[in-house]
Amino acid sequence: MSEDESPFFDREPIDTARALTLLSDGDLELVGRMPYSSNATFLVNLCHEGLRAQAIYKPLQGERPLWDFPDGLYRREVAAFLVADCLGWELVPPTVVRDDAPLETGALQLFMPHEFDEHYFTLHESGDRYDDSFRQICALDLVINNTDRKSGHCLLGTDGRIWAIDHGLAFHHQFKLRTVLWDFAGEPLPDPLRADLWRLIDRGIPDSVAALLDPLEQDAMLTRTKALATSGAFPRGDSNRHRWPWPLV
Repeated sequence: MSEDESPFFDREPIDTARALTLLSDGDLELVGRMPYSSNATFLVNLCHEGLRAQAIYKPLQGERPLWDFPDGLYRREVAAFLVADCLGWELVPPTVVRDDAPLETGALQLFMPHEFDEHYFTLHESGDRYDDSFRQICALDLVINNTDRKSGHCLLGTDGRIWAIDHGLAFHHQFKLRTVLWDFAGEPLPDPLRADLWRLIDRGIPDSVAALLDPLEQDAMLTRTKALATSGAFPRGDSNRHRWPWPLV
């Protein structure tokens, strides 16, 4: 069966609450390993109460040790979804921790059918249609301190929306933003995004997020959020420091 014919691949959008139930409670079938991933990443089929979809599974067992991040990158994938959800920004596909997957504990993220030939560079260069979404991703990356925002981590979904994926290298307490989204540097932060940031600051870090990060990372996230909301503008990159991921796509 081809991708276009697959009921898992070609599906209607799923609302967040139902997607989270599917990810947490659905029957899971391992399909295969995803190519070009530095850590073990798998495609899985999910089925729950007649709802069928696919998800991306990133198990703890498949993570390569890093000198600057502790084990458990899967927790940061989940935290990124929770922070975006708390902000009211539907950017990160629903993501949960799943303990009963084939390789045990890991992150399970709803797979978003998308246009495989499109990414940030192609979309931004074709016009400004998606720039509001990219500005939102810029703001999110500053909040979560994303160290790996490649162009290919911005997907154009078949639902016409932009989705942001791959957030395992985020939330470090030391500021080390690496991103390809420097086109908006120096621009004013849109007022609605700024208001969302202040709401997060006033409420504090949700318990669900705090459970996934250490105290230093939590404090640093609030500090970054306050700095961005107070400045009211996207920062400019420091030319003397490495601020680009590699590869770029």
